[in-house]
Amino acid sequence: MTIRRAGIKDTGAVLSLLSQVLELHASIRPDIFISGTTKYSAQELAEIFADDSRPVFVAVNETDAVIGYAFCVIRQPSDKTNQVPFSQLYIDDLCVDAASRGQGVGEALFRYVQETAKDLGCYEVTLAVWAGNDGASRFYEKMGMRPKETIMELIL
Repeated sequence: MTIRRAGIKDTGAVLSLLSQVLELHASIRPDIFISGTTKYSAQELAEIFADDSRPVFVAVNETDAVIGYAFCVIRQPSDKTNQVPFSQLYIDDLCVDAASRGQGVGEALFRYVQETAKDLGCYEVTLAVWAGNDGASRFYEKMGMRPKETIMELIL
């Protein structure tokens, strides 16, 4: 397995993985997520893939087929006067193809993102996990992450 930046040739495979993630989220929160859709279109992916502030890394197998991805966003220090300025690498989405789970792909992607964040001088790596996605929570805790804040809701 190799990890590299995503390119246009990866669009179809990434769209397929985005669909897998969306269906998981739709099963957990059908009041928010629409089954049969994806987070991004092919055109939006082309723009994201070209944007150095939003790197997308793909894990590929020996035939260069995409088996996982990590969408990232480099967040610069905030303008808040009550917080120490720091940059972070935010994982907007991480997915491993269902057929490749349990083979260390997710761990490799996460470690790659972590090393990239260190190389960029970031203070932290952050992400959000939807309540109910217990497998993802366990995975990220295994990677050494811990909750930073909790967003609460009251559905009206």
